[in-house]
Amino acid sequence: MIVPKIGAMKNIRLSVHSKEHTKLRQLLIRRRLDLGLSQRALAERMDVGKVETGDRRMDVFEFIDYCRALNWKPEEVLQSLQEEAV
Repeated sequence: MIVPKIGAMKNIRLSVHSKEHTKLRQLLIRRRLDLGLSQRALAERMDVGKVETGDRRMDVFEFIDYCRALNWKPEEVLQSLQEEAV
């Protein structure tokens, strides 16, 4: 079994202001607006918190719930992010 060195993966967590997180937020905001939802209306569907402003990160389970609240498949969002990263 290979054990990574302590601290070897410390760079894997991206800043909430990284280009990847910014792009994710932009996709989610665009989808919310396309559906004609205000932040308040979306918050009524789920706890949006400060995700869109970049004041906090969301975990994978929140991401799935967020996508569902926007009637969007999480894999479609991930595919879009992957296509734009190429």
